[in-house]
Parts: sequence; structure tokens; C-alpha cells
Amino acid sequence: VVYEQEGVFIHSSCGKNDDQDNLISGVLRVIEKENEVIVDWRPLDDTLDTSNILCAGKDSSSVVEWTQTPKEKCSRGADRPSSYEAEWDMVTTVSFKKKPHSNGDATTHANGESKWSFLFSLADLKSIKQNKEGMGWSYLVFCLKDDVKLPALHFHHGDSKLLIKCLEKHVVLNESPQDKRVLLVNSQNKSLSQSFENLFDEPSYGLLQKLKKDPYTVTMGRFSKVTNYIFDSFRLSDPSSQRRPPSEMADFLNDAIPGLKINQQAEPGFEVITRIDLGKQPEVTRREPVSAEEWAKNMDSEGRILNVDYIKRLIFKGGLCHTLRKEAWKFLLGYFPWNSTKEERANLQKRKTDEYFRMKLQWKSVSEEQEKRNSRLRDYRSLIEKDVNRTDRTNKFYEGEDNPGLILLHDILMTYCMYDFDLGYVQGMSDLLSPVLYVMENEVDAFWCFVSYMDQMHQNFEEQMQGMKTQLIQLSTLLRLLDSGFCSYLESQDSGYLYFCFRWLLIRFKREFSFQDILRLWEVMWTELPCQNFHLLLCCAILESEKQQIMEKHYGFNEILKHINELSMKIDVEYILCKAEAISMQMMNCKELPQAVSEILGIESSSVTPDSDTGEDESGAVLSCPTSSYQSISTPVIAANGTRDSTQQTSETQSLTPA
Repeated sequence: VVYEQEGVFIHSSCGKNDDQDNLISGVLRVIEKENEVIVDWRPLDDTLDTSNILCAGKDSSSVVEWTQTPKEKCSRGADRPSSYEAEWDMVTTVSFKKKPHSNGDATTHANGESKWSFLFSLADLKSIKQNKEGMGWSYLVFCLKDDVKLPALHFHHGDSKLLIKCLEKHVVLNESPQDKRVLLVNSQNKSLSQSFENLFDEPSYGLLQKLKKDPYTVTMGRFSKVTNYIFDSFRLSDPSSQRRPPSEMADFLNDAIPGLKINQQAEPGFEVITRIDLGKQPEVTRREPVSAEEWAKNMDSEGRILNVDYIKRLIFKGGLCHTLRKEAWKFLLGYFPWNSTKEERANLQKRKTDEYFRMKLQWKSVSEEQEKRNSRLRDYRSLIEKDVNRTDRTNKFYEGEDNPGLILLHDILMTYCMYDFDLGYVQGMSDLLSPVLYVMENEVDAFWCFVSYMDQMHQNFEEQMQGMKTQLIQLSTLLRLLDSGFCSYLESQDSGYLYFCFRWLLIRFKREFSFQDILRLWEVMWTELPCQNFHLLLCCAILESEKQQIMEKHYGFNEILKHINELSMKIDVEYILCKAEAISMQMMNCKELPQAVSEILGIESSSVTPDSDTGEDESGAVLSCPTSSYQSISTPVIAANGTRDSTQQTSETQSLTPA
């Protein structure tokens, strides 16, 4: 539900004052579904059961208090985390109470007012007629494409402008030349075909300024809905009579993020990469996820990991079974040191619990008056609340409008603002936190894992965007080596800047894969195998998979952008992991790998002499790389007693040293 308004009346018998039913009060909603947007009005008797609606209130200290009906308290009370220190209970306690609702006990009238209920898809909407200014209550009349006119809706508890603004996010509305009160729905527009003006709720000039000022919000919130029609609407002219001039949109995007130059031949200091034959991509297979038994076998009696490299290889090749994630992610993210004992980790958690709740108490103790004087904290809270409300609800952990999972998501992000007040909160961070919190099921552990993740990702969210610029340039370098022809085609279509990969890089594919698939993808990436910047090779793998369709169908700039965005939730994670690994092996096995590529991947290729039986560098660290399949890496098997079985060896290895 993206819009909801009570006190919206149908005047069923205007002018007949003796008719007691001449005013029918109802609720108007706009509902987003998978492939359409629905407008729904129904009398109060027919509204949804509100017994499960939760609400938030604030006490005098501005600590959020969540309450629910008494009969639900007993079932919910046992869910509160019990592992936290007792002195932090006053910060942690979550309680519930049902939101009072005026129509919750309404009964259905015998005369059947439900006959006035209606709903329709925005795709069927032809026009909207508004009332004259200053003529009593504001009202709207919806006219559908089959010329059916629905009953006028009178807004007794507020005007209709908010509804119009909501609808403009999904359809293009233009004033009728014959009657300024009539808003016509543009016939060329569909649910996801919107002009730039309506994508950003601003005129074109405002859009350009906003994209320059805050490309994260613009890209995260809107680029996924861009289609062919936006370019014509961007010029605020008749789309049927004009074509987009070459390079218009590419120049616009380049202006939006100044300093980003992908064409390396034009940049001093860049290595010109000539066409290099990388050879055929090797066949790559993946294994089953690491089991609890395999994990336990690789631990000594005090809880130390016996062979970190071995475990990382297993995770890279197959991921983790879900029951292991809560423990293993803490190591992968750097919250737990790999060489720590079980006792050392318990002590660390205790210290981190105290530290976390001290920071949480800082913002919980801020009064409303204090917050009014602190614009940054106020802005952080506002951004967080908006993003939390947009959290992916396909996972049961975050189902419902207000539940403990969403509350903890909000609290952890607010506490992170205390931890790193300079960076604060930037849109997209909630995407990185939600899977971590889901896996940890623990506020403190989720926070510190998130802190570790942000240590890796913070450059993506810094004001100057240097991290994003660098990654887009590096991605272009890798893609050019992999397929210079495809790169040239993208450049010919004004797509060489690879802006359509911005969201992939910003939040590590969070919105491109299903919730369960992103858990697998992230844990594989966190192993930091088989090279640096493996996420860039994942981008290459996805783009190479779509190359044939893009080139054979002669997609232009806007078709490419639309096609890439529509890949969301349609990508096979295991296939892409195999393909990215194969690409890494192609590049690592290349004898003439360009220096720029070696530096991006963090490797230096060197031939291995026939009598070399180890892949050790001068420091003694084993940095071997496969020539055909990652499974062929020398992988000692840890027996139950902790001894190593080194019978599995490879005949060919390639020595790698960090760049």
C-alpha cells in the first residue's frame, strides 16, 4: 500500500437531504503489485481487518515504544533476545499494543453498501477530473478507457493533491487543452514507462541538479524503472515526432558524475589494451555447500580454525549451509579473528555488546527538542525511516509493516550513525544490513558484522564517489580485455560508461538476486577468492551472458538500460558464479596479461618451472591458482583427528603474488 486515505466519501444521492445514506464514508488506497498498480475504494465496513496493525509512539525520552494487544503480549514476550546484559534491558525491551482504529468494529450494513466498492488498474485509467478551486471539498472523478465513469470521490479530511502526486509516480498526467480540470493519462505510458520528470517528481532542470547532487538516491530509487519513453519525455515534447540526438543522454549522465572517464585511450596514464586472445573459457563446476560436519572437523578443541585457506576454498566453491551462516559470517566479515578461540570470541562479544548499547543509548536519549537542533541526526533518521519502510518483504523476517525485524533494522542503522557520524546514513545501506540481520538474528552481532561490511564498502557511499568511479573504470578495463568488440558496440550506443552497472556495484547486487541467492553470492565474495575485485568479474559474467541478445537485436542506449534493469531477480546465481570463476581463470592463465588488469585483480602471472613442486612466494605464503578448474587446487582434506591428507595434488599450478 503506497497511499491510504480515510474520510473519502461517495455522495450517493446528492440533493436528497432526506436520504440518510447520501454520504458513504470509505478508505481509498493505491496498491503496488508485481506487474500493476491498483486504485481501490471501499466503504468502511469492507476495509481490511486492522487487528494486526501495529503503531509506534514515543515517551518523554524519545525512546520508541511498540505495544500490542494483551493477548499477543504473552506470545511475543518470549521472543525478546535473552543474551544481552541485564543492564541493557531498558534499551532493548520491545512491547506491543494494537493501534486504535475507528472502524475496527464496524459491521456490514443490511442494505449492502459494498455495492459502491470499486477497484481498477492504472493501466485502464483514461483521465481524472478535478473540482474547481474553492468549491467546497475537493473531489476526483476517474474515467476509464472504456468510458466508464466511476462515482466522484470527495475528500472530506484533506485535499486530493497527495493522491495525484502518488499516481504521477506511476503514470504521466497532462492537463487537457480543452479543460484544465481534466488530467489526461498519456496513452504511451505504462506502469514502468515514465518520463524523467515523473521518475523524480521534478522538472527536467531539477532532475539534472538532483542527479549531480545525489546520484545514489536517484540511481537507487529510479533507474530501475527507466524505459525508452523517458528520453522523449525528458525533452517535454511530443515523443512521436522526435528522435533522441546521439550522445545526448550519455553526455547528461557524464555531467551528473563529473570526473568519470571510461575511455581510457583519451586519459593520460592509462595502458592501451590491445586485443589479446584469452583462450577458451574452462569448464567450471561447483560443489555442495559446506556442511556443519565439515566446519566442525576443521576446528581444534579450543575452537580455532585449523586451515583457514582450505575453509575459504570450500566456501568459495559451494557456499555455506544456512545453519552455519550465523557463525561463519562473523569470520568472513572480520568480526571474529580466524585464529581466535571460542573463549576469546565470547569475551569479544561481551565487550562489543556493552559498546553497542552505549552508542544506542546516545541517540535513544536525544529528546525531540534536541533533535530539532541537530539537523544531521534529524536527516539521518528521516532517511533511515524511509529506507526501512522500503525493505524487501519477500523474506518472512521482514513481513508486515511494523515488526521486530524492521525495528531492529532501524535501530542498528541509527546506532551506526553514532559509530560513524561523519559518514552517517546514505541510501542503500539498509540493503547491505537486511541480509546480515536476517542471518544473525541478533542485534549486537548484526551491528558489528555490518560495521565490518561497511569497512569494505564505505568508499561507495562517500560524498565524492571516488570508490564508484574507480570501480566503473576498472570494470570497463576488464570488459575490454574480455571482449573488445562488445565494448566497442556499447560505446557506439553511448553506453560505454556502464552506468547501468551502478546499482550492482553500489550495493553488491542486492537488488538483482533473490534474498536467498544474495546470501550465497555474498559469502562467496567475502572469501576474497580467487582474486581481488571478484565482484567486477561477476559484472563481466552477467554482461557477457547478455551480449548476444543486446548485439543481435541492435539495442540502443535506452534499450540496453531497460534490458539490464529488467534482469533483476532473473539471474541464475550458480551459473554466474561459475562463469565469473571461469573468466578469472582465463585471465590468470594469460601469459600476456596487461599490467592494468593484473593490478585490478591483485595478481602477477609468472611461469612455473617443471621442477617447482610448491607455489610459495618468498614469504612462504601459498598463492597458487588453477589452470583448468578451481577444484584442482591443492586442497588438503582435514581428517576428524585434525591431521592433513595431502594426497590430492595438482600437476599444474600458477604462482601468484599480490600486486
